[in-house]
Amino acid sequence: MINHILLTTAVIIFATCHTTTLSSPVKAIYWSENQIFPPSSINTSLFTHVYYAFLFPNNLTYALHVSDATASTLTNFTTTLRAKTPPVKTILSIGGSNSNASLFALIASTAATRASFINSTIQVSRTFGFDGIDLDWEFPRDSNQMNDLGQLFHEWRLAISADAVATRRPPLLLTAAVYFAVDFFLSSTPPHKYPVDSINQNVDWVNVMSYSLRGPWGNVTGAPSGLFDPIQNISVSFGLQSWIQGGVVPEKVVMGLPLYGMTWQLQDPNVHGIGSDATGPGPGLNGAMAYFQVVEFNNQSGAKVAYDVETRSVYSYSGSSWVGYDDPLTVTVKVAYAQALCLRGYFFWAAGFDTSDWKISTQGLGNLHEIGDCVKLVICAFFIKKTCYLDCWRE
Repeated sequence: MINHILLTTAVIIFATCHTTTLSSPVKAIYWSENQIFPPSSINTSLFTHVYYAFLFPNNLTYALHVSDATASTLTNFTTTLRAKTPPVKTILSIGGSNSNASLFALIASTAATRASFINSTIQVSRTFGFDGIDLDWEFPRDSNQMNDLGQLFHEWRLAISADAVATRRPPLLLTAAVYFAVDFFLSSTPPHKYPVDSINQNVDWVNVMSYSLRGPWGNVTGAPSGLFDPIQNISVSFGLQSWIQGGVVPEKVVMGLPLYGMTWQLQDPNVHGIGSDATGPGPGLNGAMAYFQVVEFNNQSGAKVAYDVETRSVYSYSGSSWVGYDDPLTVTVKVAYAQALCLRGYFFWAAGFDTSDWKISTQGLGNLHEIGDCVKLVICAFFIKKTCYLDCWRE
């Protein structure tokens, strides 16, 4: 009886999402400048939005710095993606993990610095033909900076609206890449929370970075982007639900999906489950491997692939090398889970990391549209048993 009620509830949730939130779903991917994987290589049939990552503000003028070489890259990026079939919307992302968080704090702290920054972002976006702007400030460090961020969003929205009237063009989109949870409950500083009211009023959506939750910086293996965590609140589900419970409208929340895995070196090759002792990073660059590299590693080393039911994640191991990652099955379950929460959609980090046939990206796309399959899969995600989890993919 209880299972029947839960099943009915899941179906009702899906029907509601299908007729509201998913009428204009976000299926996005970030592209970081590189010669190996140019914008022309992006399969635009799989995405609605493609992000250019990244531009940075000048530390004296607070305006975006665009060199001649970067200007050429920006022009090629937008014109290439606009000319593809189908075309996609392009969004200019500012910041990233390698940017100066203190500079963003300074920019957000006064009306004058905010204005210089905001006006520059709009001018650059319009000049190079972008459809929107994205802020990736990693991360505001206290409540004062969060309040300043809320004011920045407010003034940004006003400026975007004024620009749309002046240019008689559609307003630029405004998005932000954010922490996996609405508040920094794991921080050594006093807990601080994102400006929820300002986000609801001024931002089109937030890209929740639901990945790199575990990595070789820890001394035990773990799910880098596990849907659940039976021990700690360090999981995709906890983070996403914290945003909703914190007051952000679900249709303004977009779930992040990694197209890469994290690697460890096992202390004992015979002990290789989730939570096994490790001595540091495994294969790859600083303990990270693109998904296509994980596939190559598995094939070339004859690695054993295992699904962890508790975290809804996948990992592989060969000798002392251990890799935690997402594959088409785990992405399918996650996208179904996001749909059950009535989220706006998903995004990937990053273009060029998937297989040449876009195995993971294609899986996400199909699952977002096929409501019947999603119902089956979300039931697996919520009320999972091992056989159910494995049978979802086979079906």
